[in-house]
This record gives sequence, C-alpha cells and structure tokens, in this order.
Amino acid sequence: MTVKPGDRLPPSTFAIKTEDGKTDVTNGDVFAGKTVVLFAVPGAFTPTCSRNHMPGFLQEAVAIKAKGVDDIVCVAVNDHHVMKAWGDTYGLGGKITVLADGDGNFTRAIGMLMPMAGLGERSKRYSMIVKDGVVKTLNVEDKPGVNVSGASTILTQL
Repeated sequence: MTVKPGDRLPPSTFAIKTEDGKTDVTNGDVFAGKTVVLFAVPGAFTPTCSRNHMPGFLQEAVAIKAKGVDDIVCVAVNDHHVMKAWGDTYGLGGKITVLADGDGNFTRAIGMLMPMAGLGERSKRYSMIVKDGVVKTLNVEDKPGVNVSGASTILTQL
C-alpha cells in the first residue's frame, strides 16, 4: 500500500554516518513534534538526483525553513557511507539531513520501492511534507526527472 496524505509514517530506522561511526535514528527521532520536508531520490551520485533534485532543495533550504519547517531530509536506498559522502559533496552545513535506508525497509513500508534496471530496488522519486509523523502532502514523480517533487513545489505547498 502506498502512503497517502493523512497517513502516519510507519515505525522505521535509518542510518547516518557520524564522527563516531554509524548511528541509527528512528522516524520518531526525525519526525516527532516537527514539521519536516522529506524528499527521496533513487540513488546518491546519480545524474538527476545530483544535478537537479538535491541542488534545488539546497538552494531553497532557507526559504523552506522560513515557512516553519524544522528540517529538510533526503532519503535514499543507499548505505550510510554513500549518503554521507554524497551530502559532503554539497557542503550541506546542517541545511539538509541525509538518511540511509540501506535495506529499503522504510521505502518498502510506504510503498515507494521499485526495481530499477541494473540498480536493484530503489526509491521512487518523491517529496512530502510531514507534520508530527503524519503525511500532509505527497508528490510522486510519474515520469523521469524532477517535475512535481522539487523544492519549488514544496514551497507552494507550505
């Protein structure tokens, strides 16, 4: 079943790479009591994700947070080492949090896991606004590129 506006996100655990190594965070840590913009990409370091999706959110991070957003989070079905390295290439400086959904458990639970030729199972490209763990808006791409899931769409929804 695909998550929809009004649904509570299912219990999940993500990984982040810190100075001390791998740290697990739950979706409660990420979403509880907060307004969060979540966007997902099929893969770190992939062309559209790296040239269009992440840069748009980085460019609009200040404007998004000015509208009452506590955090902007990017999730991918990649490991925590890859997500940290990808985030470091942008110098995110606390503007965007990158979370690894290495086994795709969160992505599968919300109905966004899909097979990608030559890449295994990956996330669909989407964005959402989440308030205290409940999905308020959901923007899922139905064709290649960043058409409805980018920062400009999120800004109109806040």
